[in-house]
Amino acid sequence: MRILTTKRLFLREFREEDLDDFYRYARNPNVGPSAGWKPHESKAESLGILRAFIQCKEVWAIVNKDTNRVIGSIGLHNDVRRNNSKVKMLGYVLDESFWGKGLMTEAAKRVIKYAFEDLNLDMVSVYHYPFNIGSKKVIQKCGFHYEGTLRLADTIYDGSVYDLVCYSLTKEEYIRSLMLNGRYK
Repeated sequence: MRILTTKRLFLREFREEDLDDFYRYARNPNVGPSAGWKPHESKAESLGILRAFIQCKEVWAIVNKDTNRVIGSIGLHNDVRRNNSKVKMLGYVLDESFWGKGLMTEAAKRVIKYAFEDLNLDMVSVYHYPFNIGSKKVIQKCGFHYEGTLRLADTIYDGSVYDLVCYSLTKEEYIRSLMLNGRYK
C-alpha cells in the first residue's frame, strides 16, 4: 500500500503497534454502530481485526501528523452490491474526539484521488445509514452523487435492520470536478 499524505494526516498501512490507538476508538459505543459493527470488547478482539487489516492491504490507518497517533481508518473495498472489478466502495471510521474537524473529508478526498489517478477505477461508491448525518456530510463534501436508498438492506451485529443510502462518483465526474475547480477540493 502506498503512503498517502494530506495537510494534517498520513494514511499508511496498519501495524501491530497501532493496537492501543485502534482499540481506543474501536471500543467507543458511538463509533462502530454508526458503521454497522459492534464496539470492540477487548484488545484481543481489536488485535484480530487489526491483523486482518494488515493482511488484506485495503485499509489505511489515519494518522494525525501532530501527534503521530492513529485516529481512524479508511479503505477501498470490493462493493458486494456491484459486479464490476473497476468499482470500489469507500469505507471509513474516525475517533469521535476528531469528528466535525474536516479530517475525514480530507482523508476521503485523498483516497478518492488515489482511486481514480493511481488505481484507474471507473467509480467509487459509498453508503451510510440514514441516521449517520456526519457520514452524509463527508460524502456530500467529496462530491458523491445520490443514487437512491436500498430499503431494509443491512442487518448489523445486534440484529437491527437499516436502510442504506447509496452514492457514487464516476471517474468522469471526478475529472469534471478537477477541471471546474482547477483541482479536486
